[in-house]
Amino acid sequence: MEFAEFAVLCEQLEALAGRLEMRDLVASALPTLNEVELPVFVRFVQGKVFPDWSPEKLGVGPMLLYEAAAYVAGRKKADVVRLVNETGDAGLAIERLLARRQQSAFFDEALSLAEVHALLVRVAGASGVQSQQAKMRLLRQGFGAMTPQEARYFARLVLAELRIGIGEGTVRDAIALAFGMDVKYVEHAQQALNDLGEVALLARKGEDALSSVWIHPFRPVRMMLAQQGTIAEQLADYGPVAVEYKYDGSRIQFHRVGKVCRIWSRRLEEVTHALPEIVEALRAATDRDVILDGEVVAIGADGRPLPFQTVLRRFRRKHGVAAAREAIALVPRMFDCLYADGETLLDRPLSERRHVLEGLLTDHLAPQKVLGDEGEIRAVYEQALRDGHEGVMLKLPDSPYTPGARGRAWVKIKPEVETLDLAVIGAEWGEGRRAKHFGSYQLAVQDRGKLLSVGRVATGITDEQLGDLHTLFKDLVMAESGNSVTFEPHVVFEVGYSEIQKSPNYASGYALRFPRFVRVRDDKGIDEIESLGSIETRYRRQATQNGAGRD
Repeated sequence: MEFAEFAVLCEQLEALAGRLEMRDLVASALPTLNEVELPVFVRFVQGKVFPDWSPEKLGVGPMLLYEAAAYVAGRKKADVVRLVNETGDAGLAIERLLARRQQSAFFDEALSLAEVHALLVRVAGASGVQSQQAKMRLLRQGFGAMTPQEARYFARLVLAELRIGIGEGTVRDAIALAFGMDVKYVEHAQQALNDLGEVALLARKGEDALSSVWIHPFRPVRMMLAQQGTIAEQLADYGPVAVEYKYDGSRIQFHRVGKVCRIWSRRLEEVTHALPEIVEALRAATDRDVILDGEVVAIGADGRPLPFQTVLRRFRRKHGVAAAREAIALVPRMFDCLYADGETLLDRPLSERRHVLEGLLTDHLAPQKVLGDEGEIRAVYEQALRDGHEGVMLKLPDSPYTPGARGRAWVKIKPEVETLDLAVIGAEWGEGRRAKHFGSYQLAVQDRGKLLSVGRVATGITDEQLGDLHTLFKDLVMAESGNSVTFEPHVVFEVGYSEIQKSPNYASGYALRFPRFVRVRDDKGIDEIESLGSIETRYRRQATQNGAGRD
């Protein structure tokens, strides 16, 4: 497949509104692709260059991309920026600019899908003091060989914002349809491999190839997620639950085979080097080949847990780890086992996985009680708060481990105002003491691969955080228009609110009443933010609790 054909298909998908139509169009293309093209196409159509578990990153910001496009168009970077500001879309701006380019293309032959992927692999691989120059040359090479339409989707792909409305679920269903598979086999393989590109190759071979895939060490899988709920609802609907502390730390996935131990974060970034004491602690606690799920908690001099951000500072550290280790004590709290001694445990119920975990771990086991009385659970909850933790988790004893899934199999109980994890897609410049800083931030939920605005937040940000946030976002600015800026969507905010309201002023159709900034969720990616469906569910629940929704 030529990249030009991929661009045409993306434009067709962008024009479709129905999920089934999108699924059918993607499904029609999959059988026509060869073994090299198929995984690349599947990742590209999701706006990804590499699998989620891959450590490879492009390392290209908007301004570097704009400069490369400007060079090929024979214009100045300021021209690209101006057009991005006008259109609000880097891809569309670059397409229009290249349609009027003064230089001829560097290459006469069209680039194939595989060749574009190979070029982006080289971009990601550029390192050292000259890395930005090397990335620039490669981007120029790509733009120089493309039609304006190809350049639109190439630019969006580089910025990880394809804007065609395709989510993982649609691609998963397209793979099943294309190769005549039951979607449950595709989903099973995706949970284990965490790469629909590789799953598509297996689907072509048949159901046996999909069903025989299992997780294995040193290939991290997504972590199972929890949703907010209440003790009463969980007991009424499911009966006795496994009760654990909800720690204010950072999730980790610990892998061991023989003497080799490695750790990944919630975002599937390897953090082994930053957590030597956690490696040592867990290596001493088990000599078995395992994949364990748990949390890293920072402990103060008084023995009480420290805030979540304290742990994150260690996760980001690349140098001075020994000194940081002396300053901040970290401990693991492990609560699940996904794999033990060659056997995958994902489909086993939590009660069985817990039994295995207790048998292989001599220390650092997170406490758990199975309880069916609301008063007893509330007593554990109140003790958790007194001990300095966030609250408790209620888990269904018969539930399997479903990577990446969020549902009522795991429910979190916390005392704070309800919160949402939302993408930050833009901001407005501040006034007064907030002058020269971003004053309010535009928030978004996800819906089938698109980001839809759901309001703005300014309250809760301290003067110190103003500067820190400005530093965090200044290199993510894609466009400016008057007092507003648009960001490359990479940062997640946790935001509290008092109520969800219907609103025609935002693309999601909803707005947050009294939103308040809680913290930056460095441990979460954009794919983990709240969905529009979740917002709608919360709105309906809120209306039921209040007797009527407030419009």
